[in-house]
Amino acid sequence: MGKRRVVITGMGLMSPVGNNVQETWQALLNGKNGAAPITLFDTSDYETKFACEVKNYNPLDYFDRKELRRLDRFSQFAILAAEEALKDSGLELDKEDRDRIGVIVGSGIGGMLSFEDEHTKLVTRGPKRVSPFFIPLMIIDIAAGHISIKHNLKGPNFATVSACATAGHSIGAAMRAIQYGDADIMVCGGTEAAIVPSGIAGFNAMKAISTRNDEPEKASRPFDAKRDGFVMGEGGGIVILEELEHAKARGVKIYAELAGMGFTADAFHITQPAPGGEGAIRAMKAALKDAGLQPTDVQYINAHGTSTYFNDKNETEAIKEVFGDYAYELVISSTKSMTGHLLGASGALELIVSALTINHGKVHPTVNYEFPDPACDLNYVPNKAIEKEVNAALSNSFGFGGHNVTLCVKKYVE
Repeated sequence: MGKRRVVITGMGLMSPVGNNVQETWQALLNGKNGAAPITLFDTSDYETKFACEVKNYNPLDYFDRKELRRLDRFSQFAILAAEEALKDSGLELDKEDRDRIGVIVGSGIGGMLSFEDEHTKLVTRGPKRVSPFFIPLMIIDIAAGHISIKHNLKGPNFATVSACATAGHSIGAAMRAIQYGDADIMVCGGTEAAIVPSGIAGFNAMKAISTRNDEPEKASRPFDAKRDGFVMGEGGGIVILEELEHAKARGVKIYAELAGMGFTADAFHITQPAPGGEGAIRAMKAALKDAGLQPTDVQYINAHGTSTYFNDKNETEAIKEVFGDYAYELVISSTKSMTGHLLGASGALELIVSALTINHGKVHPTVNYEFPDPACDLNYVPNKAIEKEVNAALSNSFGFGGHNVTLCVKKYVE
């Protein structure tokens, strides 16, 4: 028996440019940038004073005060994105076997805000003032736990943690769970809310994030010669993956087929990518092989595209190594040019974008591309969206620690 085919039937987003999928997609096509001065805390003493926050978000519009005592911001984003994705999928959960529906939702950092708040209480007021909810507020697996509990989903349930590759690993692992018959439906993705004092201070200390405080909206500029670091983002992205025959029996919309994945390690450095994108090369090749595709079957790559010097250069080199001369016929764009870097949630946002690109035949731009870098000489769809038929796409995610994921989506055909 061949591999069970896996399709995407639902999607949900909380992002810096939109609080649902449709808002986010339209903002990306329009080149809308989500960077602005940080409002979540006082940045007077910080090198970087801006980020890509989720806008127009009041938790009390969605959760009551009692619930919020148990929910860090990263869990809130995951729960809301999952709600949208489940609704979008048209699943009637009461008619489904909930033992066959699982949840894999990861985060790169988890409940960082709760950790800060409770540690401050510990230091200033003593151990008895620490909240009894401290640990379940903070731990990374709790977002998946909340979604499972809320919807009574009893299949495979866990979290992945691989820095910026987290959501890619979550979605890939969920695909395998369906292919191997452990589940028929998976709720999967990533979530992050690390725009907190220690998050900004930590990334500033390692010189990873942009300090372009005078022009925040121009700070994220992937593949541009004047890039100076990534921009912190936050949010959550969830996809509903479903075994093909199960989806067809329900007669629901299929956005795309999730056809392949590649997982590799650089085994090189704690933060820098391997020279020449060696680990990324193997991840893309593995995803193509898993999907049964040739390089020339792909039209679009949603790049990791962080706006850091080494990542953008090495990812470009990796694409040229995998695709050869055909690399110059590909269209490539970086969602992070507008949303900033959602860390552990970025791979879910970008897979959703890849599926929408296939659906709509439109490719969003890489904004702020003004000064060409000779080391980055491919077609990054500079500054303006284009129309293009896309039958297959790759979505790249690479994380600190040398973790690489490439997911391959293609147009669904019988």
